[in-house]
Amino acid sequence: MVGWAAAEGWNPGQRDTTAYFAQDPDGFLLGRVNGEPATAVSVVNYGAEYAFLGFYLVRPDLRGHGFGLATWEAGLKHAGGRVVGLDGVPGQQDNYRRSGFELAYRSARFIGVPRLPLPDDAVTALAPADTAELLPYDSACYPADRPEFLHAWLTEPGHRTFARIVDGSLTGYAVLRPARDSLRVGPLFADTPADARQLLAALAAHAAGMPLAVDVPLDNEPAVRLMEEAGLTPSFETARMYTGPVREHHRERVFGVTTLELG
Repeated sequence: MVGWAAAEGWNPGQRDTTAYFAQDPDGFLLGRVNGEPATAVSVVNYGAEYAFLGFYLVRPDLRGHGFGLATWEAGLKHAGGRVVGLDGVPGQQDNYRRSGFELAYRSARFIGVPRLPLPDDAVTALAPADTAELLPYDSACYPADRPEFLHAWLTEPGHRTFARIVDGSLTGYAVLRPARDSLRVGPLFADTPADARQLLAALAAHAAGMPLAVDVPLDNEPAVRLMEEAGLTPSFETARMYTGPVREHHRERVFGVTTLELG
């Protein structure tokens, strides 16, 4: 599934799968034709109310035969009665609507080497043992609690976590991880654009000239301006869609989505 995602240009992280399976090991489905892998989808459950759909893929030589729909339906069955979210290409919105999804917002992947000054002293790199304090902040920025995923995500070898702490209070955090074609940023959650700028500057300093890729909600205008001012340019777009209302959370703090595959 990760190999297929890489072939589509999605640039998955090199060690994402450990955290993916930590959240819901039963949420990854593979369809076979004549015994060979042909289709894939993930529908990862977060608690009793929310799930996220990703990795919806059909092998290129088997597209147009209806194989993907069977896998799609099996994935949604795994979600049960939960509200389901996804990040899909805008050209598939009509197909997703037929399955009950409605547009919430669009995102774009911004890529480049950030041109930012060094971060201030309020930004610090966290050791894996120090990441538990991020759980309440993350839950306030996401439609569900996700401690199992987050523990794996923040402690996976190669993943680096930075936090901004002002007057003893956490005002944002960001994770940088190695991927196939660049370093990936996600999440980038921050109270204010100034907090997000300092965190992005810390990621850029750690990357030491390597390009970064950030999936940015386009309705967060300060986030878009930050990426443009840092010299990052948009590439492909995705559409965040849901099958129903999700838990209230601080969407204005989302300057970078955690991952398109699991939200």
